[in-house]
Amino acid sequence: MSKTELSARHRNRVLSPAELDAFGQELDALRARTVATLGQRDARYIRNIVKAVRYTEVAGRGLLFLGAFVHSVLLPAWIAGVLLLGLSKILENMELGHNVIHGQYDWMGDPQLQGSTYEWDIAGTAENWRKTHNFRHHTYTNVRGLDDDIGYGLLRIFPEQKWRPFYLLQAPIAVVFALLFEWGVAIQDVKIGRLFAGKMSFKQFRAKFRPVGRKISRQLIKDYLVFPLLAGPFFLPVLLGNVVANVIRNVWTFTIIFCGHFTANAETFPKEVIKNESRGHWYMRQLRGSSNIGGGKVIDVLSGNLSHQIEHHFYPDIPANRYAEMAVDVRDICARYGQHYNTGSLPRQCWQVTWRILRHSLPSRAPRALPLMRAQAAAASLISSDLRS
Repeated sequence: MSKTELSARHRNRVLSPAELDAFGQELDALRARTVATLGQRDARYIRNIVKAVRYTEVAGRGLLFLGAFVHSVLLPAWIAGVLLLGLSKILENMELGHNVIHGQYDWMGDPQLQGSTYEWDIAGTAENWRKTHNFRHHTYTNVRGLDDDIGYGLLRIFPEQKWRPFYLLQAPIAVVFALLFEWGVAIQDVKIGRLFAGKMSFKQFRAKFRPVGRKISRQLIKDYLVFPLLAGPFFLPVLLGNVVANVIRNVWTFTIIFCGHFTANAETFPKEVIKNESRGHWYMRQLRGSSNIGGGKVIDVLSGNLSHQIEHHFYPDIPANRYAEMAVDVRDICARYGQHYNTGSLPRQCWQVTWRILRHSLPSRAPRALPLMRAQAAAASLISSDLRS
């Protein structure tokens, strides 16, 4: 662990039980104030995103076809088509699909924007994502053994993860994982490792994989058969364009998710911290397991506002277009309670994630525990617990 990490963690003041309760109450109050003002501008925002997804897809596929038909003259049209199609997929995946599936727009009553029924343009099913992400990850954020997103079962990101020789290969594995990220998401809840370990029968595996297989088949047919076939003799250029657009989306999604969770100052926690966890403790764990990305409005929209990962982990069902304004108050609250607010530019956060992947591919020992947060025993609800870095 670097001196930068240690110094940042030492800046976190240990709060008394009363302060921790007050910290949680202030953040709850911010949520209540925001919910009370949800309305037309939020509905207009997400509907504009829906239009942007559709228009960029139509324009992208149109230019892709045009470039394929007359590639000797309009190669730039093919390139522009790939980029626009990639943009459409990014917007649909990040700002539309991810946020709608969280139920951020259920209050609108629009059947096309209901979190429980929305299906997105990605190999993984929305139903599995609701389990692995909405429930497991957001409930047990960065809790070792409960949050499967810590390294996604492939990468050793934190020194607290047990080292194995397999991790020597994790740098090239991380590159492949980024290129194929949607496929990793697709099979995350299938638990294929349990099959290989003999902890799951093939019959059980087949039952879990069946809905995923159907979704994968639809995606493969749509992007890699139907649209390329429409190009007739120019099947291959259109096929290649779809492949590249999906890769662009995959790499971008991987980058945003990893930079939001695995930077130098992000922490993981042992299972015991969630026992009798108070609201204030839950907020504190979300804060210390998340990282924001600076960059302005463009980065906000392209990341689905996950550039405000802290605010998203505090308020996953609040429309994400509100996170930027909420961040001003969240940062002020954190400062008043002496808590580090982890944020940095995209290149800075990417470098920190890259460093983690490279450093922890080699044997490394977990740091000595720091008593950053303690729950004092109270008559009705709290027990003593440490959040260890």
